[in-house]
Amino acid sequence: MGTTGVPDGVLELEGRIVSASNATFRGSIGGTTVVYKPLVGEKPLWDFPDRTLARREVAAFCLSEALGFGVVPATWLRDGPFGEGMVQLWCEPSPGQVPAQLVATADAPRLEQDGWRRVLDGVDEDDEPVSLFHEDSAALRRMAVFDVLANNADRKIGHILPMVDGHRVGVDHGLTFHGEPKLRTVLWGWVGEPLSDGELDAVRRVRGGLDSGEDGSLGSSLGGLLTPAEVAAVADRCDRLLSDGVFPGPVPGLPAVPWPVF
Repeated sequence: MGTTGVPDGVLELEGRIVSASNATFRGSIGGTTVVYKPLVGEKPLWDFPDRTLARREVAAFCLSEALGFGVVPATWLRDGPFGEGMVQLWCEPSPGQVPAQLVATADAPRLEQDGWRRVLDGVDEDDEPVSLFHEDSAALRRMAVFDVLANNADRKIGHILPMVDGHRVGVDHGLTFHGEPKLRTVLWGWVGEPLSDGELDAVRRVRGGLDSGEDGSLGSSLGGLLTPAEVAAVADRCDRLLSDGVFPGPVPGLPAVPWPVF
């Protein structure tokens, strides 16, 4: 690691992750396995400025660190074989854990009895009734708080990595920090429920870090990655959470979940 925390050394690519929407590669720096997403590989979007997704991923890591939740793996902006891009530590999920899932309607009562949270009911591609559930865990609650503050527009099931120790890691945070409401997530299971004291304390830490003018504070870090209006919107979301004290619900008239949910 260099003095700024950015990994030193040559980024060597091992292969492309073809399931990703944008150009995404697995590689290594020394003995460290990483994910690399170059700016030039970002597809244009109608609602996000071009070539800003990598910076938003770094901003997501900064927010996660300020919360103290460890939701986002260490993430940096640095050069690579295809130019500047996002580099993130690779996290290998546990193959035997499922933090969220679509199930047949007949299986829904069993999951509810086991403490899972129902998010929505719908139909699959064969018009068969299905229900979307996620686990009721402290780790996913923390991720839901993070998503609200980051205004995450793309919290799919596949963007939640269950780790062996029970921790849950979130990845793919390019569609975050928009100045307008964009929250689309599968983690709606706690709508209207009070935030815990620990969750509120974490939001207060973020709010204080946004106000700080010191170098290395959250405000200065996000200021180098986002627009002033986007940083101000993070502060507004903190204020609303602290004022309401509960998990918010979807904004009426806007999509509530990403598609596909996986």
